[in-house]
Amino acid sequence: MTKTRDEAERRCIVTREAQPKRGLIRFVVSPDGLLVPDLAEKLPGRGIWVAADRAALEEAVKKRLFSKAARADVTVPDGLVDLIEEGLADRVVHLISLARKAGEAVCGFEKVKSWLAEGRAKVLLQASDGSERGKGKLWTPEGGRWFGHMTSAELGLAFGRESVIHGALAGGGLGKRVVEEANRLMGMRETNGGEGSAGKGKTTK
Repeated sequence: MTKTRDEAERRCIVTREAQPKRGLIRFVVSPDGLLVPDLAEKLPGRGIWVAADRAALEEAVKKRLFSKAARADVTVPDGLVDLIEEGLADRVVHLISLARKAGEAVCGFEKVKSWLAEGRAKVLLQASDGSERGKGKLWTPEGGRWFGHMTSAELGLAFGRESVIHGALAGGGLGKRVVEEANRLMGMRETNGGEGSAGKGKTTK
């Protein structure tokens, strides 16, 4: 993972590797010993960091690494990993919605194709449950990103519709934040078959 010179790093309690915070999930322990995910990284207290990766989080829970890191008994909520996935999905949906309201995001095949052709699109969003044939008719922006790990219902929620297969984001601050949060969500949804992954190449024009 590339990082800027001044980007803060934290060490994952599972892999023991230091990496930029944008690739990790922060947790804090409440006064009553409950582990609390801090997806916005704003809660007070000493942070415990785990890579935004489903396998790493499951290992942290299974091996009681949160208690070890906190040097105290920690209560881990039931279904923690799924709760984190849901929370990250909500954050991505919210950010895409903000981008749409700011005129920095569009949806629908023709609008997305137009943005791609004009070079305005920097991120291509495509629903994981959309037709592969239809999705293959669009292409990843040059030097941009492609994400395909959100459902049509989730993208629909972001764009104020029942269902969306194709979406696009312009560059800028909101687009950057969507990419960062979508990368974390990707880590929770990757499968061995590669479905739901994100990359810099989908199809070529």
